[in-house]
Amino acid sequence: MTTTSARVVPWLRGARWLADGWRLFRVAPLAWIALVFGYWMLMIMVSMLPVVGIALASILVPPFSVGFMAVSRAAARRAPLALPLLFAGFRERPQTQLLLGGVYLACLALLLAASTLADGGALAQWLLRGERPAAEALQSGAFFLALASAAALYLPVMFAFWFAPVLAAWHGMGVAKALFFSLFACLMNWRAFLSYGVATTLMTAAAPLAALTALDWISRGALRAQADALLLPLLLVILPTLLASFYASYREIFGSPEAA
Repeated sequence: MTTTSARVVPWLRGARWLADGWRLFRVAPLAWIALVFGYWMLMIMVSMLPVVGIALASILVPPFSVGFMAVSRAAARRAPLALPLLFAGFRERPQTQLLLGGVYLACLALLLAASTLADGGALAQWLLRGERPAAEALQSGAFFLALASAAALYLPVMFAFWFAPVLAAWHGMGVAKALFFSLFACLMNWRAFLSYGVATTLMTAAAPLAALTALDWISRGALRAQADALLLPLLLVILPTLLASFYASYREIFGSPEAA
């Protein structure tokens, strides 16, 4: 267990968390890709379980968050990235992790319930059942209002859960304290998170879209299928970088977890 004291970091450091994540990914890229792909497949299979699938997948988010923090810590120490690290959250205070998962599920349920007030449930049905709304509904003001309200309501939830799982696992905090410390650590560093958000948007959306559009335009559509095929390899590079950047943000705000 380590002491806990959040600090405020310079706003530009937020953008550099992605660079730190990239460096951690480069330590063992094949191991990272294998772990992320395995997690991806596992969560897809869990979410496909009848009735309880989506709820169970949401509950498992916090313990797997600890797992990727453990993977990132191992990469920072140049240690082997073994599969058991991914399940660290099920060994380090698992009851607290699953309670956090239950709170996370409740927050998502309330968020989606609130969005139904704007669009009658079209967004919720799409996310929960995969029932894509009709084109007219997607272009309606009500749907955009539901999307905007869901995004606004998710922001404090995201901040509360950004550090909470690792604070529970490595700092011995209970559910309420971990959520409180995480939320206020993020609010204290809102400028750094703003620069991180801008950099993340550029990396995950703007840059890949621009590159694929340029390839399609240069080839006059001849390489459109090949351009689309690049999406999966891009995701398998972007996702580990993002996951490792979460650890970079934790290490900067709460300090290096050498004793954890």
